[in-house]
Amino acid sequence: MFKKILIANRGEITVRIIQTCKRMGIQTVAVYSDADARSLHVQEADEAVSLGSSRSSESYLVSEKIIEAAQKTGCQAIHPGYGFLSENAGFCEKVSLSGMVFIGPSSAAIATLGDKIASKALALKSGVPVVPGHIGMLSDLAEAEAVAERIGFPVLLKPAAGGGGKGMRIVSCKEDMGPAFNACREETQKAFGDPQLFIERYISNPRHIEIQILADRYGNVIHLGERECSIQRRYQKIIEETPSPAVDPDLRQKMGAMACNLAREAGYSNAGTVEFILDEDRNMYFLEMNTRLQVEHPVTERVTGLDLVELQLKIAYGEVLALRQEDVSFYGSAIEARICAEDPARNFLPATGMITRYAPPRGRSIRVDSGIVAGSVVSVYYDSLLSKVISWGQTREIARMALIDALNGYHIEGVITNVDFVNLILNHPAFAAAELSTRFIETHFDNDKTKLLPSNERLSLMAIATTLVYHNRQKLIRDSLKPMAAHVGGATKPRDWYHYMVKSEGDIFELRLQGDPDLRNWTIWANGNQYQVVTPELEFYRRRIKLNVNGRYQMFRLQFRGNFIWAAFCGITRVFEVYSPQEWELAQFMPKIQKRVLDNVLECPMPGLVVDIRVQKGDRVYRGQELVIVESMKMESGVASPCDGEVQDILVEKGQAVDTGNILMRFKL
Repeated sequence: MFKKILIANRGEITVRIIQTCKRMGIQTVAVYSDADARSLHVQEADEAVSLGSSRSSESYLVSEKIIEAAQKTGCQAIHPGYGFLSENAGFCEKVSLSGMVFIGPSSAAIATLGDKIASKALALKSGVPVVPGHIGMLSDLAEAEAVAERIGFPVLLKPAAGGGGKGMRIVSCKEDMGPAFNACREETQKAFGDPQLFIERYISNPRHIEIQILADRYGNVIHLGERECSIQRRYQKIIEETPSPAVDPDLRQKMGAMACNLAREAGYSNAGTVEFILDEDRNMYFLEMNTRLQVEHPVTERVTGLDLVELQLKIAYGEVLALRQEDVSFYGSAIEARICAEDPARNFLPATGMITRYAPPRGRSIRVDSGIVAGSVVSVYYDSLLSKVISWGQTREIARMALIDALNGYHIEGVITNVDFVNLILNHPAFAAAELSTRFIETHFDNDKTKLLPSNERLSLMAIATTLVYHNRQKLIRDSLKPMAAHVGGATKPRDWYHYMVKSEGDIFELRLQGDPDLRNWTIWANGNQYQVVTPELEFYRRRIKLNVNGRYQMFRLQFRGNFIWAAFCGITRVFEVYSPQEWELAQFMPKIQKRVLDNVLECPMPGLVVDIRVQKGDRVYRGQELVIVESMKMESGVASPCDGEVQDILVEKGQAVDTGNILMRFKL
């Protein structure tokens, strides 16, 4: 086996690969940019080599720097992870020419299957149905418009290289084609170093199903079942699971056979994923093949008991695939949630900052693949993925509930994340019923809010948790005053009952607490409903509370400020105000805070770099018109005018770093 390998990546995937290498006795070399100098993957590797500039185009995407680092440290092979250069045929070829092994398929296979157009042509040759579209790269905007007119709107523009949703746009009409075409080319050039696009018909409400395959150099190919990846935002997956609720054994066998045949036809080796979509009539179409390890590979590992990275290493070293198709067995169900630095309330715009507090969930059925710790810095330069939480259960429902409990206790502070949003999805009745499609979020959510009213039961549990915290803190204050009261001859007798009023948004709860806090047993009435609650000895004053409510443990995340307590539970996030009856009467007369919104300035909605300014001082602008383009985490976003007016001042310039809330322009109204 290899003695030492270099991992040409960063973040959680590099940490993941290192873990397998440690178990196998393989030394690892990490690479890092200036922004990643203190990152977890650097600390976990045996050695680390600097690549310089924080920009990926000057560090992680420079093949010469990576190969030089591998040669200087005596590596025998390079693992590309996913993203960056993992599907770059030129990089693979350079690694091979240097005398090292590329842990992945051959450059020829990457060129054929990694290119979305070539892979569609190969699929057609292999008898695999493909989405109707144009088999060929688009030369210019005029050709894109002509093809779209021929196959019919809506259409989907996609990059010929790469994946992960970068550079993709739905185009609904001819008037939208120009801006979408230009934006796609710019994004895919920056993400993959290749601006070429192709076009296909947009299938409006499909399920996204993919098949994991393994192939050695000797023609042996097997599949490891399917993963359902239908829950997506911005065409990027955020929840994946296996097995798919939509796939029966016959369909699994059919899709698996197609995936294996496609790999054989291409002379493929190593791990790969063949992606399909199922339309509402259960018609199956080949989508693309990813010639690398997938972000969601842990769910397959959980139900098969296999280590895909170990198998990748063995195949790359030249070993014969020891598994036959009949040796592969599946047990139980696994679900993965991707945890990203982004703000769901603001259309999933990227978020940056330093992780100030970090406490990942634990449990026998829980796995966390993480690239962060307390003190990690999330920058504007790279993808927003921070970690992945994977649950396993004997059934899908058991796995779903285990993942909900895990996310209830996943504590990340310092950076806005989607932890509670993905938890809200898991708690949605449609997800529980496996009624999935790639339009799940837009169908069931308005930004980060579900279109369903929150459960009264869950709100009551949150009110109980916040009231217990408030009550216990008040008790500590009273206990601290006992010596003083005794000194002056007074004493406070404990009461049989404690009465509180709790308010959250428009919901009001009346709570009565009875119990002995020293024994940690409580009987609590919330709006007339009775609960038996046992509080913990430890963690009670921290930011996570685990309560036993009516015999079931529930985890809550909290932040306190006096009688205002922020709480998160099952995807619901709210501020609860806790009052004694006397305080409640006074609170009704307190003035409400009015938030003033300025419409004569253009505020930056996210941290990033200004890459384009599309107006000049004195120009007339209109509400909704894109004025500034900001790049963050390899994604470009237009910042639109909040008003009709004239540009009075432009306060930024191209190449300038900006943060959320910075004023970019001022207007004369």
